[in-house]
Amino acid sequence: MAELTAHEVSEIAHLAMLTLSAEEAETMRLELSAILESMTALAAVDTSSVVPMTHAVPMDLRLRADVVEPSLPVEVALGAAPARAEDAFVVPVVISEA
Repeated sequence: MAELTAHEVSEIAHLAMLTLSAEEAETMRLELSAILESMTALAAVDTSSVVPMTHAVPMDLRLRADVVEPSLPVEVALGAAPARAEDAFVVPVVISEA
């Protein structure tokens, strides 16, 4: 059985920027361990004779011609942007270099 430790759950919560109480962390540990156990069972299934597919229902993809067309002018594309720097959107920092 793929059993997660409390420390591993703490690290996962940190990466997901979540703050968990001890009770929530234990619930997550049990639930994530059950998910990993299910994935381990699925990985054991022999799928060598199964043809890879992109969709559950057979279908033909309608492709368009790959033609270069003019893009929006910068002023139009960034016209409603709440913040910009020269020709780019300014977005909040998500990952900082600490």
